[in-house]
Amino acid sequence: MQVPRGTIGKSIGIFGVGLTGTTAVSFNGTDAKFSVASDTYLTATIPTGATTGYVTVTTPSETLKSAVKLTVKK
Repeated sequence: MQVPRGTIGKSIGIFGVGLTGTTAVSFNGTDAKFSVASDTYLTATIPTGATTGYVTVTTPSETLKSAVKLTVKK
């Protein structure tokens, strides 16, 4: 899963595999609103309270974690 840098309140794209059926996205533990576009791509809005850290995506079969920390800009 690859994740770019982002700013609170802005939407970012997340690439991965098996994203269909995603039930949750969080930024360093803070839940985010998201929309699955395809099995390999979704968008998520960086929520208020998010801090620099890993992004996790929970799918029906597993929890995916970004390879690098997302740097959150305020």
